[in-house]
Amino acid sequence: MEKVAFIGAGVMGKPMALHLAEAGYEVTVYNRSFEKAKALEPHAKAVRTIQECVKDADIVCSIVGYPSDVLEVYEQVFQTAKPHAILMDMTTSSPTLAKQLYHRARALGFSMLDAPVTGGDLGAIRGTLSIMVGGDFESYEIVYPLLEKMGKRITYMGEAGLGQHTKLANQIVIAGNIAGIAEALSYCQKNGLDSTKALSVFGGGSAQSWQADNNGPKMIVKDYRPGFYIKHYLKDLKLAIEEKLDLELPVLEKVTAMYEKLVALGHQDLGTQAIIEHYLAQFQA
Repeated sequence: MEKVAFIGAGVMGKPMALHLAEAGYEVTVYNRSFEKAKALEPHAKAVRTIQECVKDADIVCSIVGYPSDVLEVYEQVFQTAKPHAILMDMTTSSPTLAKQLYHRARALGFSMLDAPVTGGDLGAIRGTLSIMVGGDFESYEIVYPLLEKMGKRITYMGEAGLGQHTKLANQIVIAGNIAGIAEALSYCQKNGLDSTKALSVFGGGSAQSWQADNNGPKMIVKDYRPGFYIKHYLKDLKLAIEEKLDLELPVLEKVTAMYEKLVALGHQDLGTQAIIEHYLAQFQA
């Protein structure tokens, strides 16, 4: 069984690394806050440096915060990973950066995949993530059994960067959906409807969605604990805007502006379902 280095033990990374350890992989974990990596012991080995984490690994996985973090991580990985290791960044990051890292990795004798995930913290915990992969198909085939331990729908999208492009498209879908749920529930509240009953109606028809089922009830009771932080989702939306070329994408731009207003109010560490506060603020206006 391959040795796996896992960089990032946050809300998503921790359960993902645990799934690999439970499947029999020899997992070594690094996190910027050592305590988070230590929490995975005895299932995985926690270390204090990236160099120690990756030096013996056949496969290096990472899921961190921002493209700048990805770049910082792989500057170190490139220096100490063993020859011919497969490097796989699972962060939602820049497609442009993914292509750049792919070419740098190849020049150094590594293979690199971009393999972002969707499904939220519950998907990570349950091992039911959807994973979209860009890079060389031969490397994808090698890591496929590993990906199966973390996700249920694994899709090879093509050359380097296309995994990231797929994830950004996914985030655009979510933008319209989560704003639509918040907008509908605000409409219900303003017109004296029982929001919980209305949500059950949505869930029984063509308006049913993951966002309605999971974040809709949280919006109703104002449970804004993060399954996915606003600050991280806003990062994704801005990446999509950077990559949209000359496309007109009004839903993406409008929802991005809503989340920017919430961040300006200090809500960056709330869950994405807190978008309903943008609508509820109108009730006090």
